[in-house]
Amino acid sequence: MIIQSILRDKGSQVISVRTGDCVASISRTLAQHRIGAVLVVEPDGTVLGIVSERDIVRAMAGVGEAVMNMTAGQLMTRVLHTVTPGSTVQEALRRMTEHRVRHLPVLGEEGGLVGLVSIGDLVKARIAEAEQETEELKLYVATAG
Repeated sequence: MIIQSILRDKGSQVISVRTGDCVASISRTLAQHRIGAVLVVEPDGTVLGIVSERDIVRAMAGVGEAVMNMTAGQLMTRVLHTVTPGSTVQEALRRMTEHRVRHLPVLGEEGGLVGLVSIGDLVKARIAEAEQETEELKLYVATAG
């Protein structure tokens, strides 16, 4: 299965914030949408980084309550690991494991943002693939005999 199939099922809407958004606002956005990360995006659509729950917790551990005065621009992870719509689920899972991330922006041919996939999206897709393979094998065994 490829990433494009996941985006076709889940949609390509990406929740994002601006560099000047404060941690309180980012936290509300994460909670409201029940997600674990948001992309930090310029008004022209350029992706600058990502802020995850993990980033907020690490900042809180480092600076305490002062984290509430930080902005997305100060808090975001700037090095983004990405995939393309044609990447396989296995490739995306490998990339997540190698880089210890839980979210991958999906960039199109010209580098534009076309979606975001999470570890949950990829695991769901792998489970669906495994279930389909199991059913196909059962059918094969039942009809081969």
